[in-house]
Amino acid sequence: MTKVPLLCGLLLQCAPSPTSAQQIGSGPANQIQNGLRQKQALKINEAIYQANGFGNTFMITTPDGNVIVDTSSPALAKHHVDLLKAVNGGPVKYIILTHAHGDHTGGAALWKEPGTQILSQKNAVAFRAYQRRLGGFFATRNAAQFGLAATPPNTGAGIRAPIPDPTILFDEEYRFTLGGVEFNVFHTPGETPDHLTVWVPKYKAAFIGDNYYESFPNMYTLRGTEPRWPLEYISSLNKVMQLKPEILLPSHGRVIEGNAEIGRRLTQYRDAIQYVHDEVVKGMNAGKDVFTLMRDVRLPAALEVGEGYGKLTWSVRGIYEGYAGWFDMNPATMYDVPASSVHSDITRLAGGPERLAKLAVEQVQQGRNVEALHVTAMALAADPHNRPALEARLLALAALRELSHNTNEQGWLDYSIRQTQRQLNP
Repeated sequence: MTKVPLLCGLLLQCAPSPTSAQQIGSGPANQIQNGLRQKQALKINEAIYQANGFGNTFMITTPDGNVIVDTSSPALAKHHVDLLKAVNGGPVKYIILTHAHGDHTGGAALWKEPGTQILSQKNAVAFRAYQRRLGGFFATRNAAQFGLAATPPNTGAGIRAPIPDPTILFDEEYRFTLGGVEFNVFHTPGETPDHLTVWVPKYKAAFIGDNYYESFPNMYTLRGTEPRWPLEYISSLNKVMQLKPEILLPSHGRVIEGNAEIGRRLTQYRDAIQYVHDEVVKGMNAGKDVFTLMRDVRLPAALEVGEGYGKLTWSVRGIYEGYAGWFDMNPATMYDVPASSVHSDITRLAGGPERLAKLAVEQVQQGRNVEALHVTAMALAADPHNRPALEARLLALAALRELSHNTNEQGWLDYSIRQTQRQLNP
């Protein structure tokens, strides 16, 4: 049987694609590497500058000091500070964090100066506590999904530097003026419950954080999350469109300019989310199970927004289980005995792990790669180091990896390939 090579996937040493540096679908590690290679800040207009990466950092300059929107991940934070301060070394009066994910808060401590105000939506307190509470859980899963080194659990959700506490917390709206420039900050839940949007009327610029990027949104992320409610996304997108921005600045990906283009994209994005939500609800009320809906719900061509980062099937399940929870009406799932508890019995009845491994190879040859993963899981429950079963599993994983165009999916497949190779060659 052919040995399957370790696929680099999202590991930091992988060579990035130079044509996709600013696309969310190019992968976090690629965007980190491209961000580290950025030689000077990107000038958006006479006052707004951007440092690129998986988590962009923005600076808005005024005569009386600067405002920073998001501070990227720890890996990029120092480089972003250097790039943007080379443009304008004036005092940092405000740091605005669109939400409390680590790739937005990672450099807050580096930007904070005496007297700097740190502004967050009030739900950030509870959301940050949630991330700290599950620090070990998220550190392991973030490392797997993004192909990065795991960080110690005590740093909280993979965040490697302490995050200064907000000095200003607001509920639905907060306004301030600096150097004659007005800043309006709105609560726009979506990616997280504490998510906000920054609106600068003078430049008709909306900093939309993670509520828009060039892929269907992660209504559920595989590393784990609280429910992300589609109706909140829709309401938040409507709020941004009502501002009629001429510049839209996502925290991941490229700046979009021109109200017509911004309106087109946000309308398509909003309508895609609405369509998926409504189809899931319709299917639930018709008695369809979650796997049927994952197979059946597809966007119309006019609403195709790509699946380079978020994925439709995961969002369908996230919406379904966000509404209904985990119970699937199968009485067996009421109890603390998983389906895997009978895998060894089934393997024995089938004639042993080698027989199942042979079946799995046939399934891979037929393009039934996920079925092959189920079958090899049964074989490995009986014998965790069975070589034919591990080799068949690698074939299935490699086939799925070859077919994947989604960076999160690729991250988990790469992680599973590494784990399986370690079992095969301890």
